[in-house]
Amino acid sequence: MKNAFKKIIVLIITWQSKLILARYHPKIIAITGSVGKTSTKDAIFTVLSKFKTVRKSEKSFNSEIGLPLTILGSPNGWNDPFVWFENILHGFSLILWKRPYPEYLILEVGVGKPGDIKNNILPWLKPDVVIITSFPDRPVHVEFFGSVEKIIEEKTALVHALRKDGILILNHDDEKVYSLHQKFNHKTISFGFHENSTYHALYPTYLYKTHNGIKVPDGINFKLEYEGNTFPVMLPNILGMHNIGQALAAVACAHELGCDLLESIKAVSDYVTPPGRLSFIEGINNSVIIDDTYNSSPIAMNAAIQVLKDVEGKRKIAVLGDMLELGKYTEEEHHLVGEKIVGVANILVVVGPRAKFIAEGAVEKGFQQKNIYSFDSSKTTAKFLEGMVEKGDIILIKGSQGIRLERAVEAIMEHKELKNKLLCRQDKEWQNR
Repeated sequence: MKNAFKKIIVLIITWQSKLILARYHPKIIAITGSVGKTSTKDAIFTVLSKFKTVRKSEKSFNSEIGLPLTILGSPNGWNDPFVWFENILHGFSLILWKRPYPEYLILEVGVGKPGDIKNNILPWLKPDVVIITSFPDRPVHVEFFGSVEKIIEEKTALVHALRKDGILILNHDDEKVYSLHQKFNHKTISFGFHENSTYHALYPTYLYKTHNGIKVPDGINFKLEYEGNTFPVMLPNILGMHNIGQALAAVACAHELGCDLLESIKAVSDYVTPPGRLSFIEGINNSVIIDDTYNSSPIAMNAAIQVLKDVEGKRKIAVLGDMLELGKYTEEEHHLVGEKIVGVANILVVVGPRAKFIAEGAVEKGFQQKNIYSFDSSKTTAKFLEGMVEKGDIILIKGSQGIRLERAVEAIMEHKELKNKLLCRQDKEWQNR
């Protein structure tokens, strides 16, 4: 019954979305890739909203339901028929009566299964800008597609929907992404550290601050080179050098759409990553938590470990959960994470059945078994951490969405009254799961 209800809802709100786009003609920015979509979307929103009226996908919903909800400007009704009824009424009101509507829509286009873009998106969505972030060698969702090549084929199908006068923006640092410029006849620009990037990043450095006697990264600065000119860029709220790519994509997108370059660079300094994405949170006993619990993949896990390495503290604790949807690469990729944590963390805590391979990889590279702890759930992990965190500890907590490691962060955060603001998945639907 639930599946039948969902299909009917999707049909109705997709039909409404087509009519709304035809009535209001907003410019559409569509973002896809295997990693970095949500962060890129948020960075673009931060910059473009300084110049235009803009709406973005609020959550990482799957595209089948998330794109229509964003176009309607409505929340996810989950299993509540009354919310869906209100959403449908709202859709009809937009169609029947002219109302204020955003000039730009920033849409995150993901895939969960084959055909999500080709069958559900291409027939009706016509973006003005398509941005492709990254296709790492071991992307998520591979277990549903069988190969990396099939995932890339599905996601790059979005470019076929790009308007003839549209702009294709590519990550120049990813060879699989940048090679697409040879396959499509669109205006193409690129961003990245590659010297031939249209928007080229140079000389990235961390800014540091001292917190409870611990030296921690407090932002990033770098130089942006564009058409022979160089500009300083400050990202005071950002951790992880990989986020420079998101900032570059945002500045590039805004500038290519006609916004002033200097003002765009100034605006991107306000970019703040969402909860659960490499956020520093005050922990109990004057500790510091690096909260990266929103989701996980091999490339994101490596970035988080690098941040832990860059932080100076008394004792470093890595709490690492399962990376899901890796299919045949599951054991290998978890082993590699274990190898990378050696020399970075003093204590390793693994959570979930797949994360046990992280422990194996660490031991094989010399990590002492006595400093490794293994748990099956986030709740038992939380209880363990409450009793072992000491003054000056740095605790990195990261795992895939299904592992729910935000519960472990909540257990050891100093100001639990701020959990709704600082932690991911705090809405009622998630709390009931």
